[in-house]
Amino acid sequence: MEMVMRKAKINEVKEIQKLINFYAEQGLMLFRSLQELYGNLRDYFVCEEKGEILGTCALHIVWEDLAEIKSLAVKEKSRGRGIGGGLVNAALKEAKSLNIKNVFVLTYKPEFFAKFGFKEIDKKELPQKIWGECINCAKFPDCEEVAMLKQINPD
Repeated sequence: MEMVMRKAKINEVKEIQKLINFYAEQGLMLFRSLQELYGNLRDYFVCEEKGEILGTCALHIVWEDLAEIKSLAVKEKSRGRGIGGGLVNAALKEAKSLNIKNVFVLTYKPEFFAKFGFKEIDKKELPQKIWGECINCAKFPDCEEVAMLKQINPD
């Protein structure tokens, strides 16, 4: 059996939360509650192998022309196998199919996202995001995450 990138299922929410919150405890991403994950389940992709969830990420639509890739997390034991890249590609493919013009990320790993064509931007270009989730973060406003943007379906 091989790794499969696919949309998440309802019975996987607790495992997704465990994976995301493992990295949130290290200050590398935001915690996600079960309520938030169930409510946004359609945003999430997983990488699954032999029934085990090895990674996850979400494509969250923010506005008519903007979406965010967030909560990208891969189990430590499975890092270096292309899982993160596969999940990013799945999210970008969906963004393209939805005719979303721009996808952004807030990341501590800009070199990773640069491989996919993301370019650094000023966080001030993302007002909906900054005042939506970021204001509730303990690191706000002194966060060191880098904002990056990729055009998917330019005019």
